[in-house]
Amino acid sequence: MKPISLQVTYRKGRPFAAYIYLDRRPGEKAARSEEVGPEIVVDFAADGRPIGVEIISPDVVDVEEILSVFDKLGLGRPELAELAPVVAA
Repeated sequence: MKPISLQVTYRKGRPFAAYIYLDRRPGEKAARSEEVGPEIVVDFAADGRPIGVEIISPDVVDVEEILSVFDKLGLGRPELAELAPVVAA
């Protein structure tokens, strides 16, 4: 799997949301979104490829839940180090 890009958003010093950017084309936007677990939403491109994973409440989602999303999507699991910011949140 290609390396992911992870962004964690904070409000008042607390983690508010996190977004894992998957392989996407420049300027590509989500055509649809699907809730795949509690507090986890996957964005899909128009051709059905997953292009991002939103973690709505990073402080209540554990790393195994995130990894299971990658498994469900048929994507290779990211390295745990790549998820470290969301785990720390």
